[in-house]
Amino acid sequence: MLDKLQIVKQRFDEVNDLIIQPDIIADRKRYVELNKEYKDLKTLVEKRDIYKELLDNISEAEEILADGSDAEMVEMAKMQLEEAKEELPKLEEEIKFLLIPKDPEDSKNVVVEVRAGTGGDEASIFAGDLHRMYTKYCEGKGWSVSVVDYSEGTSGGFKEIIFEVSGEDVYGTMKFEAGVHRVQRVPQTETQGRVHTSAATVMVLPEAEEFDVELDMNDVRIERTTSTGPGGQSVNTTYSAIRLHHGPSGLVVSCQDQKSSHKNLEKALKVLRSRLYEKELEKKLAADSERRKSMVSSGDRSAKIRTYNYPQGRVTDHRIGLTLYDLSNIINGDIQKILDELMLVENTQKLKDASEIM
Repeated sequence: MLDKLQIVKQRFDEVNDLIIQPDIIADRKRYVELNKEYKDLKTLVEKRDIYKELLDNISEAEEILADGSDAEMVEMAKMQLEEAKEELPKLEEEIKFLLIPKDPEDSKNVVVEVRAGTGGDEASIFAGDLHRMYTKYCEGKGWSVSVVDYSEGTSGGFKEIIFEVSGEDVYGTMKFEAGVHRVQRVPQTETQGRVHTSAATVMVLPEAEEFDVELDMNDVRIERTTSTGPGGQSVNTTYSAIRLHHGPSGLVVSCQDQKSSHKNLEKALKVLRSRLYEKELEKKLAADSERRKSMVSSGDRSAKIRTYNYPQGRVTDHRIGLTLYDLSNIINGDIQKILDELMLVENTQKLKDASEIM
């Protein structure tokens, strides 16, 4: 393991020198890539230093025990050896995981799209509940959430809502939320008190940087309209809402959240780039059969991933068979415990795959 960590240290020193070179700083794409690599390598190098210190402590303690001439030193060496040997396996597991190449998408910001599915008005209300759940979760992590576009439901909630989330390693966390979410409860519109099942689909797209997708603006038709929905006089009278039509892909993207036409255009372009980028990403995933098999991957957006059962206060994640009787807290944004379990399963699989390769 030390040999591998020495290679990491050499690369870290190399990247450390590169990111201060003027030609690298001038190349935005390269500079961003190297900064991300520097951050990941720094964590590994810090672990390497601790690992090396533990091995040195073990070696030193064994030498003292082998000599055995100083009774006091022997006692101290025994304690040192015991502590180091206790810490070593845990540290080795951490390092093994860190040595697995990170998914470059994980550090990206995201565009999340929540759409009401089967269930009529109740599905729209549920889509609104999911948007609120994600907003609370993201804000709790210090991430910023910004609505791009929405279409309100007739009885509340949203037929569709699109929002951006910016922060640290957002996609690596939020990607687990992609798929069909199902709710079982008595709808507000139900007079007989019967439990209905409704659904909403969540899409999580890694936000594409400008240099990730080459977008030819000649392929994009920009349509300016007045905004719909609440927002005061200026919202409904000025042509600030933007709708983009991308010819080659047939994609249509709208943004009406901002009062400024320029800001709406900026947001709409981000979503368009992210959707185009996701199409390319899907091709890569299809080519990578092992990753395609991962039961917690963000792959199939039509797969039912989670059920929220209100009568029983239960939330079940079907991918890993996890059931928690804590629905009220979860729907109020406390989804970290579910994400931790999903990440654990993914990390275990990654370690298994890596050991098979090695």
